[in-house]
Amino acid sequence: MKERLEKKFEAIFGAGGDIRTYFAPGRVNLIGEHTDYNGGHVFPCALTIGTYAAARKNSDGRLRFYSMNFEQLGVIEANVRDLTYRKEDDWANYPKGVIWAAMQKGYEVPYGMDILFEGTIPNSSGLSSSASIEVLTGYVLKDLFNLSYDMIENAQIGQYAENQFIGVNCGIMDQFAIAMGKENHAIFLDTATLAYEYVPVRLDGCRIVIMNTNKKRGLGDSKYNERRAECEEALAELKTRVDIASLGDLNEEQFAAYEDAIASPIRRKRARHAVLENQRTIRAVGALQAGDIAEFGRLMTASHVSLRDDYEVTGKELDTLVSEALSQPGVLGARMTGAGFGGCAVSLVQEEEVENLISHVGEKYTKEIGYAPTFYVVAIGSGPKRL
Repeated sequence: MKERLEKKFEAIFGAGGDIRTYFAPGRVNLIGEHTDYNGGHVFPCALTIGTYAAARKNSDGRLRFYSMNFEQLGVIEANVRDLTYRKEDDWANYPKGVIWAAMQKGYEVPYGMDILFEGTIPNSSGLSSSASIEVLTGYVLKDLFNLSYDMIENAQIGQYAENQFIGVNCGIMDQFAIAMGKENHAIFLDTATLAYEYVPVRLDGCRIVIMNTNKKRGLGDSKYNERRAECEEALAELKTRVDIASLGDLNEEQFAAYEDAIASPIRRKRARHAVLENQRTIRAVGALQAGDIAEFGRLMTASHVSLRDDYEVTGKELDTLVSEALSQPGVLGARMTGAGFGGCAVSLVQEEEVENLISHVGEKYTKEIGYAPTFYVVAIGSGPKRL
């Protein structure tokens, strides 16, 4: 991969200089969805698929971006001294945003650079191709320009870029999981405090199978920001009755005691999901640590039901994938993962039943939806690195 990236880089940008190559993973969230901006817990892990880059400093202050996934767009140019969001710059707004965010945080980027990307994450799949580019760009900047931030701040810079430059009001989970990934471990993260724990993922003969609806969606034009606003309104109403900083501060019993403070039935459902999903995530991690894979799977499935009924972010494609998966032998649990409205579901499947799942669910989904899903049997990888 390293040689291929360097060869393509030289073909696009010319030979010579100190060309460096890098990788940052994608991520899948095993449980804890739409909790990260509600002060709750999440349980993501980095994957072995992700985004690669080759980069070289230049001396003229120009930024030149090229993606092997969007070759038809050619080289997209910007100036390190004048970074603004431009719709026509398409995917390159993500790395542009990170460079802008790093400088906003006080880090100096004195020169421009040429950078080539290639991603092995399906776009708009919910496996965080955008956060992978953001964390990777932050890692490249840190290495090329000797910047002093650590990987947690790298994640925060990526989130700041997404919030303030791209305009998507995302939480910290995606960037954190990618920046802090550890092989064969998931990250039990308290998004309110950024306290985290690495938890070994021992699946006892099961595999993680990601099922891609192949329905395209983008966070910015989905109802993601709307859901976040609904939760913020519900929190404000709850605060008139109980002293909390976030929905993640409540357990089930406390929520039941105070939920009548939320005037709208819709907002009540949104808040109920945020509270109960946080509690499910805490219980699921405990089950995994105790070796109870079956309970972990049951909680994954309960998460999907809540995302479908209370948070209403699933849709026909995801619901079809999950329900068909759960009808197959050897499937311990399944749920949508990511923002929803398309993208992927994640399932926990006994190893000997994986091929059966792929065959049967693929056939039934194609018949119901009209086009085929894609399946990925994934391994848990580590965070960003220089190749």
